[in-house]
Amino acid sequence: MPTAIQSRRAPAPIGPYSQAIRAGDFLFVSGQIPLSPDGGGVVGATASEQSEQILSNLGAILESAGASASDVVKTTIFLVDLSDFAAVNEVYGKFFGHGGPPPARTTVQVSALPRGVRIEIEAVAHLTGK
Repeated sequence: MPTAIQSRRAPAPIGPYSQAIRAGDFLFVSGQIPLSPDGGGVVGATASEQSEQILSNLGAILESAGASASDVVKTTIFLVDLSDFAAVNEVYGKFFGHGGPPPARTTVQVSALPRGVRIEIEAVAHLTGK
């Protein structure tokens, strides 16, 4: 039976969806935008700053499911401007630099994202034995 995962250290959903759903050994984390967990709005103006907040939120959700960045097997990154690719890669590489293979990834440019942010990241984690 799928189970909703909720972390108070990540922003509450801004629509009718869960932060994440655990289905068997997989955790599907909804797309995260750079919102402050305390409801304070968008954090950061640059793609780099926004990426840091997104990955902090992602880490909090993973932790609530008993997981970590090393359990992530796939991410999708949505960018409003592909010229932000290098800046995002730098922050992303630090977050997923846990020594194992980095997750598979798709990066696409989109015309717009919620709240006018520059980036959104979703993830899938494999939780065998957790």
